[in-house]
Amino acid sequence: MRRPLKNKHPRRPDSVYKSEAISRFINTVMLDGRKDTARKVVYDALDIIKATDVDPLETFETAIRNVAPLMEVRSRRVGGANYQVPREVPQQRRVSLAYRWLINAARNKKGKPMAEKLAEQILMAVKNEGEAIKKKDEMHRMADANKAFAHFAW
Repeated sequence: MRRPLKNKHPRRPDSVYKSEAISRFINTVMLDGRKDTARKVVYDALDIIKATDVDPLETFETAIRNVAPLMEVRSRRVGGANYQVPREVPQQRRVSLAYRWLINAARNKKGKPMAEKLAEQILMAVKNEGEAIKKKDEMHRMADANKAFAHFAW
């Protein structure tokens, strides 16, 4: 029997853009409980995006939509063998993976402040390029390669 679903607490929108997505992204950027630092990094990145004469909130949402994967593979044990079964990614996990991939792509770059690297990754994701998009494409390729095992998804 499945576990009951947990009640989700309503998120507080961030103070500048009044967006729950930005608030959640700040929490994902945060390391070791340093929320002020994470807030500064994200807002500075959005200011850098604003300097390119585009709406930063709309750009951010487009980047997340572009990076979010639609399919993933999950391991499933059937008859003593493990199969990589392609599954559709739930919406919450889709967004969570997109955040994580964007942040990790920015952290893996060297030589610039984090805000600049993050802004660069977001702008690249809007154009469907960059490390985070490669990660998504790789996940889709894995799901496509294993679609023969889709009948094990129950």
